[in-house]
Amino acid sequence: MIPTVGDIYCVYVEKLQQYAACQVTGLKETEGKTSDMLASVLQLDWTGDQLPNETQLHQMKPLICNFYFWNDRVDHSFVSAIVPSQYVLAGNLPPLFTEETNTYGGGWPIGEKLYLQREWEGIDAIRRAEFKQAVHDDEEVMIGDRVMRRSTSTLRDFSPKSEEDVTELAQLHCLTHIEMNGYTESIFPFIEDNPFINELHIIDHGQTILDISKSHLTKLIVDVSGLRELILNTKMTSLNFTGELSPDLRIVALKDGKCITLNVPSGLPQVTGISRLEGLHIRDITELNLEPLVQYYPELSELRLWGKPGNVSNIETIQQWANLQTFTTYDLFGFNGKQFPDPEQFPELTRLWLTSLPADAAKSIKTKYKKLAAAGLDVEITKARKPEWLAENLNNPFRDWDGRDHIKAAHAKKAAQLYKQCLKEIRQLSQNCNNQEAIHKQLVSMVENYTQTFNKMDAKTGFIETVEREEIYVVLTELLDQLNEQLELRQDDLIKVNHEELYEVFDRLRDF
Repeated sequence: MIPTVGDIYCVYVEKLQQYAACQVTGLKETEGKTSDMLASVLQLDWTGDQLPNETQLHQMKPLICNFYFWNDRVDHSFVSAIVPSQYVLAGNLPPLFTEETNTYGGGWPIGEKLYLQREWEGIDAIRRAEFKQAVHDDEEVMIGDRVMRRSTSTLRDFSPKSEEDVTELAQLHCLTHIEMNGYTESIFPFIEDNPFINELHIIDHGQTILDISKSHLTKLIVDVSGLRELILNTKMTSLNFTGELSPDLRIVALKDGKCITLNVPSGLPQVTGISRLEGLHIRDITELNLEPLVQYYPELSELRLWGKPGNVSNIETIQQWANLQTFTTYDLFGFNGKQFPDPEQFPELTRLWLTSLPADAAKSIKTKYKKLAAAGLDVEITKARKPEWLAENLNNPFRDWDGRDHIKAAHAKKAAQLYKQCLKEIRQLSQNCNNQEAIHKQLVSMVENYTQTFNKMDAKTGFIETVEREEIYVVLTELLDQLNEQLELRQDDLIKVNHEELYEVFDRLRDF
């Protein structure tokens, strides 16, 4: 639905436990379809336990934001002109703010700025004044052996060794974000006493229990290796795991994680204590069965999945998430259009982004969701992948090198690219070459390049060990076998692949 200029919409904000309001101040045409039209939307300074009556509507005014690094600004930006389904029209007034915005937002305001402003106003006025003053203070201070400005808000590579290292942080009055390697007992009392520190990254802490229940953190990135218990505070909204996740990890969270989005690497995140998660992001997927996720986290409203690339199974089970509003995938395969749920099974869905998926699935899903996309559902289905792309990327035998402890990421990437290059050469030879001598000459050149490339990669670091050596050989044999099979399909008895001579080239040249 496209709004009218002046429309005031309300939405229930879970963190506020109240309704908040915003106003459409303008509409802007863009090239393309109707759903590409933009609306400038203004956050209003109003909350209520119920939708506003006529008197309250006329008392509304723009929200003036001065929390943290904002300086008496309004929250006013262009968003998609399609009104999300959970927003309720409360009335229409002449725009309460008439200056045009040049800001483009990611989505309709959901009361976040209003919540932050209220939180800010609850902090001691003297500390707020110190924060604002420090923002523009370029005086240099010593933090350990580092020279830093008092205006520093993000502290990176912090490795505390003692209580004194932590105490020195008090010189940074507008510190909001700490990235820490290591652990000292005094760090959490310091964070608890500082209402401005809302983000913490902590790795190599060596603890089995972490208790941040008295902090003001809203985002935590934590190495969960060896961690058995994590006690969260009530303001936490974003939780990101790195390291090796133990199935024994127990989390203590408000309302079993109802307002939290969890971000995890690859595997299935079965974690005790956060069964009511609001959002789940899973990255670096190679194989993922979606069915158990529905059982573990039945109240999800946002699910985002990133493949390495990878495969998902039981994609039809996502229809069981009755509250699902956002579903996105990237580089994920293993499903077809018939398995993907129909739009009627997602009554709350507002965003569907599928990027890099099987070509047949992309075509079918686009057709299924065409009407809803025209009606305003945020649908993007792009990068439909044909079988050739899957062979080069999803089924790339060197993709497993990425992540091995003794193999650099650059070497893993180069090996995968080399395989893609060889596969393309094999394909071209099978389709275009009709001369035995010419095909053998090109194969010798390919094997020489294949072998010398690994020689150069291994020369400095010596990372090619017994397992990798065997893998490199097996991949070469599979490439040659594949060419042989394709030539046989052509029923061309005059052209053969001379495996033995090509293996001799490989053995003669290899240094690993």
